[in-house]
Amino acid sequence: MPTLTGNRPTGNWTPQSWRALPAKQMPAYPDADHLAQVGAQLSRFPPLVFAGEARELKSQLAKVARGEAFLLQGGDCAESFQEFHPDKIRDTFRVLLQMAVVMTFGSAVPVVKVGRMAGQFAKPRSADMETVGGVELPSYRGDIINGFDFNEESRIPDPNRMLNAYNQSASTLNLLRAFAQGGYADLHQVHQWILGFVGRGPEVQRYEEFASRIDEALQFMAACGVTAETTPAIREAAFFTSHEALLLPYEEALTRIDSTTGEWYDVSSHLLWIGDRTRQVDHAHVEFLRGVRNPIGIKCGPSLDPDELMRLIDLLNPEDEAGRLTLIVRMGAENLDKGFAPLARRVKKEGRTVVWASDPMHGNTVKSTSGYKTRRFDAILEEVRAFFGVCHGEGIHPGGVHFEMTGQDVTECTGGAHEVTDDALSERYHTACDPRLNANQALELAFLIAEKLKEERAEKDRARRIAAAE
Repeated sequence: MPTLTGNRPTGNWTPQSWRALPAKQMPAYPDADHLAQVGAQLSRFPPLVFAGEARELKSQLAKVARGEAFLLQGGDCAESFQEFHPDKIRDTFRVLLQMAVVMTFGSAVPVVKVGRMAGQFAKPRSADMETVGGVELPSYRGDIINGFDFNEESRIPDPNRMLNAYNQSASTLNLLRAFAQGGYADLHQVHQWILGFVGRGPEVQRYEEFASRIDEALQFMAACGVTAETTPAIREAAFFTSHEALLLPYEEALTRIDSTTGEWYDVSSHLLWIGDRTRQVDHAHVEFLRGVRNPIGIKCGPSLDPDELMRLIDLLNPEDEAGRLTLIVRMGAENLDKGFAPLARRVKKEGRTVVWASDPMHGNTVKSTSGYKTRRFDAILEEVRAFFGVCHGEGIHPGGVHFEMTGQDVTECTGGAHEVTDDALSERYHTACDPRLNANQALELAFLIAEKLKEERAEKDRARRIAAAE
């Protein structure tokens, strides 16, 4: 198989070389000519992100890999054409800012903020067909491919949906950049980031206490001459986007040569990941992503063994470039201890530089007694705790968390301080695919992570003092 030399693809790699290999989770378009026409049209569209932005994210992820920062990656399970609204984007961005503030101020660790936004439209499915009331139709695979409505016309894959996804992603990115750079992310606004529907629960009270302490710190800094005018980082936030690179015709059409470096970048997003269902080393998705220079994620499920993981690392990051690879562990709370530790041990033994992140969502999906697909918040917290425990035991940095959430007031995951019960799921169950954390639950998770990061920092400080004394 072709290899990489330095940072440049050699051998047979092109943005189209994936087409010669098996490709799982790909839709069967009825009109190949129409698909090609849309791909050609997309290839002439402007980039959604810039190669320099992807390099900046890679630089920040390199700090995470060295234990100097933490990755916060979150957003929708699958973005929707129908629910597209600026308030929805704002609210999700706002919750991510809240979480980042809690983690940063609570642990004194910089947080790299990455949204599952502006491109997270395609979803892998466990079965190609879906049966409802005795009628069998192709499964819904995300708005970029087909429609959610259960009828024959809606479920036909339509290439024009890729154009809709591009346009919505461009609008989303435009708004995110305005929020991040236009003053909305100013730390002086921390009290205003509380969503209107969020009650006065314990996690909100803790957040308000954090916000008050931040206000005091900002006043002290201003007295010392450090203000938003002299220090842009106080009023601006670096924010990046990511999605699963599942629909390869779309990704191929948005892959360009960077004029600065002469390297290939997928300009549909800053970071792209390979799902647990499409990580086969000799298949199309790995082949495509090995040739682009974006930061890459790999979902690591319970069936992944250390040998297979090392083959993926060798193929996707042969030069061991820091910040290139993020390994996203999604085992389920019950399986994490036995599944994660062998992977961590092997990667450490081989001396590879990676970011380890926890996805505590996908391995904890269950069917509720009321018939809804849901996730227990207790199980999500349990997997995060287990992730930190394995990292501590194996002597590696717990680098990040990857989760599905929304700024909307949904009832999709049970539990949390504002106890969502099985019976309450039907009240505001809006997801088209997988259940998401709501704002209260996301903030509660942030406090747990901040505590774990603070413990890790204290342990490192203790080790340094012991080493200095010796």
